[in-house]
Amino acid sequence: MIVSSYLVRMEPFTQHFLRLQGGHFDLADRMFHSMKEAWHSASRNNMADVKELIPEFFYLPEFFGNSNKFDLGCKQSGKQLDDVVLPPWAKGDAREFIRLHRMALECDFVSAHLHEWIDLIFGYKQLGQPAVEAINVFHHLFYEGNVDIYNIEDPLKKNATIGFINNFGQIPKQLFRKPHPCKKLSGQRTSIIDAGPLSQAPTVTPIEKVFYQNLDNLRPSMHAIKEVKGAVGQIIAQDKIILAVEQNKTLIPATYQRFLAWGFADQSLRIGGYESERAVLVSETPQNGEILAAVCPNNKTIITAGTSTVINVYEVIKRQLVQKKTLYGHCDGITCLAACSAYGLLVSGSRDRSAIIWDLARLAYVRQLAPHQAPVAALAINEQTGDIATCAGTWLHVWSINGAAVATVNTALGAHSPQQQILCVAFSTMYEWDPNNVIMTGSSDGVVRVSQRDESG
Repeated sequence: MIVSSYLVRMEPFTQHFLRLQGGHFDLADRMFHSMKEAWHSASRNNMADVKELIPEFFYLPEFFGNSNKFDLGCKQSGKQLDDVVLPPWAKGDAREFIRLHRMALECDFVSAHLHEWIDLIFGYKQLGQPAVEAINVFHHLFYEGNVDIYNIEDPLKKNATIGFINNFGQIPKQLFRKPHPCKKLSGQRTSIIDAGPLSQAPTVTPIEKVFYQNLDNLRPSMHAIKEVKGAVGQIIAQDKIILAVEQNKTLIPATYQRFLAWGFADQSLRIGGYESERAVLVSETPQNGEILAAVCPNNKTIITAGTSTVINVYEVIKRQLVQKKTLYGHCDGITCLAACSAYGLLVSGSRDRSAIIWDLARLAYVRQLAPHQAPVAALAINEQTGDIATCAGTWLHVWSINGAAVATVNTALGAHSPQQQILCVAFSTMYEWDPNNVIMTGSSDGVVRVSQRDESG
């Protein structure tokens, strides 16, 4: 009930809530509608309110909005319930609330006291005298094993007991019988660069050494990382090794020791070894057009697209490529693809100025992003947040995983070459809540531009 009451504005939780409420919403004054009032109720005004925060408060901004326009009723004051009212410091932005809330959760103070919460919920202060001393005692039906509903013969009492548990929840199983140790604070953060044609696999770096915070310390390498036979198409940093391949090639995860190559006269797809560059698999599957983009979400799946306007999905089975699905949605050539296994996303961009989000697991259409000002030339997906970056001409757009516009910038403003075109894009992802995260674009004028979302409101 607690989860459904918090997530009542989102399906399928709306239907769960309605079933628990007999088919209708609760009284408006009792509905979750304001963070301030919810905090006051749970912390001081209502001793019967024992709700705790659920994980969605730290990663899911969408549940604060009434995007489905449900009629949640009017309070006695006459105020119509709609989106959840956020604290002033969130500036009316649910994403900013989640970012700062997550930042607070990850701070040293919370880390230093997290074990105290574990003691209350899962630990030794859950039962017995320690629970009494901590004022952590609840109704006996809340505790696991205190009642066997299958042995209750009276149907009215049995239904009342089940309803009581369903509406008010149950105390978690006790996991620890001694005080939980305090979390060790490392004082070090992680830095990850990933996405698009210019991508980097996870690495761990002290935050103060992230390259874009110390541009003056950058020096050119004394020797080439790798001599490639043409224009660079992809760069991967793995452990202490930097890998690079030409255009019309993409490295195959998770070891990145093989690559997929396309663009041959016979329209074949070829898989080769990174060191030897010799093909170990050649597939002459008809493509019905020139391939312009390809991605490999994993070592068994290959996705291609191009002038045919369709997306072809292949599976590697016993050293052969077997076509798994064909996806239709664009009206002109598809110029770029991006895939994210963590969120099960595939995004395609086209010359028809459209970008489409696909479900990578079901291989099905999800939604189309708002039209762009020019053909879409580059894409990236943030592996941590699911945010999507699309580039069209000189414009950089950032979207949420659900297709909501987050930010837009024209990179030509203030540029020496206003006609430059964005060719590639990548996210930095230290912590998802870290305000130092940036988006980097590479353009036709040879300039790498670093953009950062303005969190000041």
